[in-house]
Amino acid sequence: MAITQAMTTSFKVDLLNGVHDFSTDTFKLALFTSSATLGAATTAYTAPSNPAADPTDTNEVTTTGTNYSAGGQALTAVAPTSSGTTAFVDFNDEEFTSVTLTARGALIYNDDKSDKSVVVLDFGSDKTATSGNFTIVFPAADASNAIIRLATP
Repeated sequence: MAITQAMTTSFKVDLLNGVHDFSTDTFKLALFTSSATLGAATTAYTAPSNPAADPTDTNEVTTTGTNYSAGGQALTAVAPTSSGTTAFVDFNDEEFTSVTLTARGALIYNDDKSDKSVVVLDFGSDKTATSGNFTIVFPAADASNAIIRLATP
């Protein structure tokens, strides 16, 4: 099983179909263990049938004793904008507070649009918080670094 960082293919199609609205939709970030299989082919967030199971059937971080809620947390989007010929959108850093968990990656998804996937994040290795904060630091919101960028080659 593997987590591969990618803007999901279904998200790219959804953009062309006008599905997502970064000004009004609620986007969430869910955390996953190294046993998860996530990548460009991921089409949607799927809630675990039992969020307290360890491991969960979706390999999302368990809710048992972690202070983590299944489905993750809502993100605050930085307004879509452009610079030169590149359009981009980003999110404010996200902090899961007072948690005890280990995560290898995350899925950003649109909670308002049937949990459609947007981006898979691979942390590169397991990251752990023990009775502390787990923070996702997003790159600078600019044409060269934002988490979602649309540019011509």
